[in-house]
Amino acid sequence: MKKHTTLALALCGAFCALPALAQDGEAVIDTALAASAATPAWMSTEVGAAWAKGYKGKGVTITVVDDFRSNSMLRGKLGTSSQLLRHGQWTTMEASMIAPLASVATQDFNSGTAVKLNKGLNVLNLSYGMMATYGYTASQIRWSAQENSIITYAKNGTAVISKAAGNDGIAVLGRNARGQTDYLNLALKGTKTAIYVGALNTNGTTAAPATLASYSNTAGTDAAIQKQFLVVGVEGSKTGLYGTSFAAPVITGYAAVLGSKFTSATPVQITNQLLNTARQDTIKGYKAQLHGRGEASITRALAPVVIK
Repeated sequence: MKKHTTLALALCGAFCALPALAQDGEAVIDTALAASAATPAWMSTEVGAAWAKGYKGKGVTITVVDDFRSNSMLRGKLGTSSQLLRHGQWTTMEASMIAPLASVATQDFNSGTAVKLNKGLNVLNLSYGMMATYGYTASQIRWSAQENSIITYAKNGTAVISKAAGNDGIAVLGRNARGQTDYLNLALKGTKTAIYVGALNTNGTTAAPATLASYSNTAGTDAAIQKQFLVVGVEGSKTGLYGTSFAAPVITGYAAVLGSKFTSATPVQITNQLLNTARQDTIKGYKAQLHGRGEASITRALAPVVIK
């Protein structure tokens, strides 16, 4: 008989503070800023170059599974003003600002219901983990309908999954100081369309390579994880928002932007294009066990006429 264990939800922003849980909610989006022609200082300059070519996420659905109803609030500044918002409102706003023409749906991460997909390319943002004592297998976890749907989409390649790597400064599949591991990370290993996203302290350039954020989980020595792992800049000194929670929405936005150019591409093709076009020359001391494939580059991902 299989032994099942109970999981605890943990956010991957604000250093994985445990949230209060609630029901579905709507994110508050700074629409004026999202429609602006100028990119905010926290974004890679590559985003502005993509916008200039007309690629802003049109025709793609972003679904953010996160905290939308708790009393836990974070103060940050993605635009021109400081705001106090829930974790899910921040991650939704961030992804939406990178891909301002994408359609956006939200679902509270405690809903327990399957995530619905819409027509066209779907990108799911997961800036949370499912934590329990280290030592179980993924098959021993009693998943809710929500996580079951997400894992199935990743396995079948029916949606791009952008998953925050975690903020314990360990390998994605390792155990943290509390003896716990993220079993959602484990369940997504080897799937067709899941990307683990770690955090750099800044957006890297060849002139000023970025360093890995001290809190960010890493790819580790597992070759399968390394193939699914990207890093992006999380410039918390400009936004007040730290954690791989705010790395995952960058990849979510990139996937939507990419999908608005390659309108007939499958989620597998979009995922592989982001992974295959990552760069290492913008990272100081690049190592596969730390940075996986490297820093995501939307410019490189958009470069081909077609993708396979």
